[in-house]
Amino acid sequence: MEIPHSIADRMAGRAADRESILSPRATRNADYLRRSGHRLEEPVIRPPFSRDADRIVHSKAYSRYIDKTQVFYLVENDHITHRVLHVQLASRIGRTIGRALGLNDDLIEAIALGHDIGHVPFGHLGEEILDGLCRENGIGRFRHNVQSVRFLDTVEDCDLTVQVLDGILCHNGEVHDRSLRAEGEADWDSFEEKLQRIEGGDDALPCTAEGCVVRVADSISYLGRDLADALEVAVIDGRDLEGFPENCMDLFRIAGRKREDFSEINRRVLDVLIKDIVMTSYDADCVAFSAEASASVAAFKEFNMSHIYENPRLIANREKIRFMFRYLFDHILEDVEAERENSPIYEELIHAPWVSPRYIATATPAELARDFIAGMTDRYFERVFRQSILPERVRSRYRGG
Repeated sequence: MEIPHSIADRMAGRAADRESILSPRATRNADYLRRSGHRLEEPVIRPPFSRDADRIVHSKAYSRYIDKTQVFYLVENDHITHRVLHVQLASRIGRTIGRALGLNDDLIEAIALGHDIGHVPFGHLGEEILDGLCRENGIGRFRHNVQSVRFLDTVEDCDLTVQVLDGILCHNGEVHDRSLRAEGEADWDSFEEKLQRIEGGDDALPCTAEGCVVRVADSISYLGRDLADALEVAVIDGRDLEGFPENCMDLFRIAGRKREDFSEINRRVLDVLIKDIVMTSYDADCVAFSAEASASVAAFKEFNMSHIYENPRLIANREKIRFMFRYLFDHILEDVEAERENSPIYEELIHAPWVSPRYIATATPAELARDFIAGMTDRYFERVFRQSILPERVRSRYRGG
């Protein structure tokens, strides 16, 4: 459908007005770059980075966010954060910061929505296990940010812009940086160089200010939320709160160390840290925390690591999950090598109509096993494991007792 020129001209004028008030640091819509070529994409209604956000949301990989663990796996509680909620929170926080700093919030949204698509079943524990299996099978390290790019750029071939893929690749919520400056150029050579560095175990910063905002928004989105969830499912209690850092108590204005004193911890974290980032970064050439907030974020992350992520109650099933991953990886790999087309990997990946033929033609059996397992939801992982390890019942006409 063609938009009447009278309306299109006015819409283009409004779009130009919006871009004219962006910060000099902001990424302009006209600067987008895709592998398929640099061509006009009706930027008035659907600017290129907004189009990228749509492509991510409509990808098969995005739909699998719905049942992927954020932190607390094997927990029956509908009120805790799953991966699909986490990326929405990161997007909201990132866009709030980006608007205040005059950045491109469409680009921020696309990066935030896609940044964790590469996460595997059972969260960071699953990533650690799959990393070991990949190295044992000679296909290099496993990094969820690289896998996010692989799903969107290779497996599904969404033809995203380099600016979005770079922001996804260079997010790193586990590392704390007081300040971030854009690194590298928004081109494919720079992107490939960063990809190789990260695959080798190094870190790299985004090429846009918007990517830097998502990197800090990722951390802000889970700090208080993970603590609130841990209290919700009783992974930690009042005794753990006795060790909550003093500087965090002061910065987030927490009155005491009882459970009820932390009832608004997530709201306080968001309010304080978003304002701090905006004030510290407003007239700077970087995206940064103040010294006080940076020290508190570092201490908060250390508290969460020791009291939540490494809590014996959370990791009690670690060895069982490790066995499940190893068994399933070996089983799927054997299915591919033996070309057993009744294996679920054929229906759900190799023969799936949404998968790029170029990817299937070039992927090795071990890479196919990696990508199939990495794409699973927690529940689907458990189901395929049960189907793989338990004997099938023989159906009979006679059903007597």
